[in-house]
Amino acid sequence: MVDKLRSNDILNYKFYKRNTSIVAKELLGKILIKTKYNKTIGGLIVETEAYYGMDDPASHASRGLTPRAKIMFGRPGIAYVYLCYGMYYLLNVVTETKDSPGAVLIRAVEPIYGINIMVRRRGIKEKEKLANGPGKLTIALGVNSSDNRKDFTKIKSKLCIYNNKILNRHIKISVSKRIGITNGRDKKLRYFIEDSKFVSNY
Repeated sequence: MVDKLRSNDILNYKFYKRNTSIVAKELLGKILIKTKYNKTIGGLIVETEAYYGMDDPASHASRGLTPRAKIMFGRPGIAYVYLCYGMYYLLNVVTETKDSPGAVLIRAVEPIYGINIMVRRRGIKEKEKLANGPGKLTIALGVNSSDNRKDFTKIKSKLCIYNNKILNRHIKISVSKRIGITNGRDKKLRYFIEDSKFVSNY
């Protein structure tokens, strides 16, 4: 179940201005929405991963304030979208305080809004496979480089995350090692809703 989408339920700056792992866990069950041409597309966040700074070899910020990673040192609540392997975009939200790098990768959502649009974009009909991975998610929602640096806390960004008070008290969270990376594989910073059919399978 989900609440109706209301602008005053958009997660605010303070939500993201915290330890990255806490934000990654508490994003589970929230509602990710991309709006374009008055079409609402999105669903429940069911899987995330936390990335830190210099002490996290899997993070873009591990090499310091590079042009690419600069955004992770900035204002929390900002979208960090980048092209992975030159093939697909990944959607992150910046966390922590300014000058203290962190970001949460949104890995998967359970489709709720605009499912017909997701089906057309992905070329498949199975609801469980529409957005069950970070690259699949961005294709399904139509997220690309134009969304980089958008402010998740502002409705005018048309890329927002909403609180979902109905579900918040009823989810069980599982933890595992992050996947799809080479360095920092030992860190258990992947979080997902237990028994969800919509999490990634790799």
